[in-house]
Order: sequence, then C-alpha cells, then structure tokens
Amino acid sequence: MPEAADKPLRILVSNDDGIHAPGLKVLIAIARELSSDVWVVAPETEQSGASHSLTLTEPLRIRKVGPKRYAVSGTPTDCVMMAIDKIITGRKPDLVLSGVNRGGNIGEDVTYSGTIAAAMEGTMLGVPSIAFSQVIGFDRTKPIQWACAAAHGAAVARKLIETGWPRDVLINVNFPPVAPDEVTGVRVSHQGRRGVGNLFVDERVDARGNEYYWLGYRRSPEPPEPDSDIESVYAGAISVTALHLDLTHYDTQASLRRAFSGLNLND
Repeated sequence: MPEAADKPLRILVSNDDGIHAPGLKVLIAIARELSSDVWVVAPETEQSGASHSLTLTEPLRIRKVGPKRYAVSGTPTDCVMMAIDKIITGRKPDLVLSGVNRGGNIGEDVTYSGTIAAAMEGTMLGVPSIAFSQVIGFDRTKPIQWACAAAHGAAVARKLIETGWPRDVLINVNFPPVAPDEVTGVRVSHQGRRGVGNLFVDERVDARGNEYYWLGYRRSPEPPEPDSDIESVYAGAISVTALHLDLTHYDTQASLRRAFSGLNLND
C-alpha cells in the first residue's frame, strides 16, 4: 500500500449513514488506531440504499464540520469523489474506510449498499478501500454491538493492509451481532445469497387514511451457503469478502460468443 516513508498513512473515512452516525464515530476511532492523518467526508444526511449513485441534477454543497471533517450534500459516491478531487489537499489518501454501517452488508445487500459504494468509488479512483458493517441481527430489541467492530476493526484492517489486494478489488468486512469476546474468529467468505423473497413491502395507513409503504427485510428460511458471508456472521465470525469491480460472467460470455459467431445480420 503506497505510503510516504516520512508520513503516516493518510486515511479517508466515509459512510452512508450520515455525518452524525454512531458507526462513523466507531470507524474514526478505528482509523485513528492506524494513523494520525485521518480525514472524514460523509453525507450530510442518511443515504442508506443509495448504492453507487451520483448527484447529477443539483449542485453539491460542502460544509466544514471540524478539522479534517466535512459533510457533503450528496451520496457516499459523491463524498469520496469530492474528498479526493476537492477537499483533501497535498496528496490523495492511501486508504479509504467506509462505515461502520448500521446493519450488515452481506449477500445481495452489496448491490444496494451506499457503504459498499463509497469503497467502490475509492477503488475506482485508485485508492485501496475497505467497507465495514456491523450486523444487527433479526432481534431488533437487542442493542447494536458497536463494541464488536470497535474492538476488532483495527486488527482486521492492519492484517488487510499488511496482506494487500489487487487494484480492482475492494474488501467487504462484516462484524457479527455479538460481544467482542464472543467472536468465533475471522472467516474469508464469498458473497452469499439469501434467496427469493428476502425484501418485502409493508403497507400501512396514516392518520388521514392515506396508504404508505416501508421496505423491509425478512430472514430467509433457506440455510446459508457454506463459506458465505451470511453463514460466517450467523456463526459469530467476522466475515471478510473480496469484491471484484469486473462484473463480467466469463462462462456466459464464452457461450454468447459461440452463439453469436454464426449470426449473419444481412440474411
């Protein structure tokens, strides 16, 4: 990982839960265990589910919150782009950390997640990037185990930095919904699948008789795939998954090439 010999690692911290999110405070603390040069650029308001979206139809505003700490009136992707292109001066970050998200980013979540998107944008801009998420679990009466991410985040990040990964890959880390001393280990996992019917629409009626809707998750009745990120966090382990920017499915590409090789559009 690039780093000036006489300078600490420069870390950009962002998220999708917003500049005042409790998970952001956890991630700043993790980043400060790794370096003294920590910059924070996060959305002004919550952007959960924003995925890798850009703000193209209205201007972006930057608000300085404190030293090396800024809020942007846009998406997580906007934040990372603005941080690297406009806010951070001198040299660009050596590392992007995104999160700690309130809730897991496992299975199909990665396609919706603004937390993943911030790390994806950092990767696309040539900066090694890690996304951190704290799984909540399906019993919402229990407190969120922020202490799990807080206790183990820096150690996981150090090992990842020491090991390294390709330029077109981002790392997705999910902490299980257990106390720090109950973690069963670290598992290197693949992206899982929850199965059909994971999301549902909850229809309600407001006080004036108007219908409105909430999107929600239900736990899949199917057992998780072995070695998947879902199985890992259900087993109380920290899941580490390498996500590739190249979405090409090469086996299908090969079969499509064979199929189209005999097609003559002029027949």
